[in-house]
Amino acid sequence: MIAVSELPEEVLRWVSGAVGGGVRVDGATGLREGGNPWLLRFEPADRVEAAVLRLGDPADSNHRRRFGTEVAALRVAAEHRLPAARLIAADLDGAETGALAVLTTVLPGDSTIPPVASAERLRGLGAAAAALQAVPLTPRPALPLRTRSIADVDFTALRRAKGTTALLTAAEERLDRLPAPGGPTVFVHGDLWHGNTLWSGGRCTGLVDWDCAGAGSPGIDLSGARFDAALLFGLPAADHVLEGWQRATGRRADDLAYWDVVAATCSLADMGFCVPVMHDQGRPDLDADTLGARRDAFLSAALARLDADSRQS
Repeated sequence: MIAVSELPEEVLRWVSGAVGGGVRVDGATGLREGGNPWLLRFEPADRVEAAVLRLGDPADSNHRRRFGTEVAALRVAAEHRLPAARLIAADLDGAETGALAVLTTVLPGDSTIPPVASAERLRGLGAAAAALQAVPLTPRPALPLRTRSIADVDFTALRRAKGTTALLTAAEERLDRLPAPGGPTVFVHGDLWHGNTLWSGGRCTGLVDWDCAGAGSPGIDLSGARFDAALLFGLPAADHVLEGWQRATGRRADDLAYWDVVAATCSLADMGFCVPVMHDQGRPDLDADTLGARRDAFLSAALARLDADSRQS
């Protein structure tokens, strides 16, 4: 927890005014590696117990884009009663706070990732992805067309700069030769992994961090969640995610092998890039070698299924 005085006074006044009821911010706890976003506590607590505050730099165009997407996504989620926090207020140009600011309600549960996940939990992650694909969505400025997870990071360019592997190169070449599957676009989270989910008593209580959201194929979130499960818990975990998704939707997933390959290529050759955040989320047992081996197992299996699908078509 930090001293409230460490947050800008303009921000604190804005938060108090947005929450209303004469409350003041009484404490702030960092939710990501001890920092932004912040879990805020209020005094008197019997009026409003807590809220989540995310801050950004208004001079940074990437921050402005991500904050605009977050707000637009939260509004869609609220309209369709999806498991997401509710928007309290937003300052998307810094006019009121001197910063980009989004203030939301607090969802129950926590995002700590267990060392072992039950089949029920993994099926719950699949069901969470299925809830999103039930919302048809046409691309729009703040929620653009998405063709993969974490769409504003160019993993291909980063691999060219930092080095790649034969398997990742083969996957890129395979995707380059294939047209992206068609079909209607739906609401996608765009970064659906365990660190962006909240859990209580084995039940998924909500999704957070909507700044990569948009309109795209249901396969983006489904395979993103499958890839994450395979990284965290091993290859068989991905099948439980698929089972949960198919139970919730009542249908088979389309083009699963294609979207699994896309999901796995949202990574770097050296998986050390994601080790710190996984440690912060409660998995200090994971290292770059383990994650790299699991990524390669997932990607190899997806490529084999993609080749088999091509031979049958």
